[in-house]
Amino acid sequence: MNTNFAALEDVPRLLLEADLWPVQGDRFQPTGFPDLGPAEYQLADGTRMLLVESTQSMANRLEAVCWDFAADPQRVVPELEGMPYVRVITDRLGVSSSILEFHRLNSPYIMADQDFKARLASELGLAEQARDGDVPGALDLRRLASVVFKYDPGSVLHGVFLEKLAGRLRIPRMLSAFIEARSVQPVESGGVKFDHLDPTGKIGGGANEGFGNVPHHRVEFTAERITAYFNVDLAGLRGYGLGDSARQFLIALALWKIRTFLETGLRLRTACDFEAQGDLRVTRPGGFSVPERSALAADLKELIQECAPFFASPPVTDVRFGVGKKN
Repeated sequence: MNTNFAALEDVPRLLLEADLWPVQGDRFQPTGFPDLGPAEYQLADGTRMLLVESTQSMANRLEAVCWDFAADPQRVVPELEGMPYVRVITDRLGVSSSILEFHRLNSPYIMADQDFKARLASELGLAEQARDGDVPGALDLRRLASVVFKYDPGSVLHGVFLEKLAGRLRIPRMLSAFIEARSVQPVESGGVKFDHLDPTGKIGGGANEGFGNVPHHRVEFTAERITAYFNVDLAGLRGYGLGDSARQFLIALALWKIRTFLETGLRLRTACDFEAQGDLRVTRPGGFSVPERSALAADLKELIQECAPFFASPPVTDVRFGVGKKN
C-alpha cells in the first residue's frame, strides 16, 4: 500500500488544508444563497470572512469527481471500477445514480423503486410496520453502515438520511469540507443586458418578459487568503466496525476524492476559478502525508478487490423510475 494507514490508527480526525488562488486576477465569486446572498461573517478580532463554498456543496463536488462525464456519462471513472453504487434508469429523464443524487441512497428516484426499498428494509432488519415510521428499540448503527456500504460507500463517507425507510436511519458525514476566504473586501460592479432591437422593452412586453435594456448589480470579492479545509472522521469510521479493508478503502477513497478535486474540480463558477497553491497540508496528525493521486488510485484498485465480498454483486445495482412499472 502507498498510504500509511498505520499512522492513522487511534487518531480521531485527519485534518487537511490547501491554499487556493484565482487562476487570473484577484477577484472571485463566492457561493450565494437566495435568502441572504454571499455568506459573510466576522471573527472576534474583527477579521472579515467569507464562505466561498459550503459543506453541502463540497460534498456534491467531491462526489462529482467519481463520475466519468466526458468519456461515459453513465458510469464511474476507471479508477473506481468495481465500487458499488445504485444506478437510476428512467424512461424519459436519462440516467442518474446514488453518486450524483442530492440525497444519495435516499434519492426519491431510488426509493421510488419499491423492490429496492423493500430489499433495504429487509437487510436492515426493519419490521414491516416500521418501514414507513420510526424504528423501535436501539438502533444498530453498525448494521446500517454495513448495508449502506454494500450498495454505496459514498453514502457512508458523505452521509445519508434514510427517512423514507425510518426516521432514525441517519449516517453523518465522515468526510466534510468547505472553502473560506480571510480578510475579504467586496468588489462591486454591474452591467446591462442590451436589447438591440427594442431598448425600451415596450414592444415586447417589458423586462419581466425579457425585453429591453436591463441593468444589473454584481458583487465579487478579493481576499488575503483562500483556504480549502477537509476533515475525515477516522473515529467515526472505526466505530462502524466495517473491518480493516473497508475502513482503509473509505480513507483512500476520501483522499483520492480530495486530490482529484484539487487537481480537476476547482472551477466552481464562471467567475470563481481557482488553482491550488503548494501541496495539500496535513495539520493533524503529525507525520502523515497524503500520497499522490496515482498512488491512491493504485491503493483503491487493490482495496476494491479486497472489499468485493462486502459489496453488492454485481456492484452496480439498477433501479427503475417510470420504466414499464408503477413506482
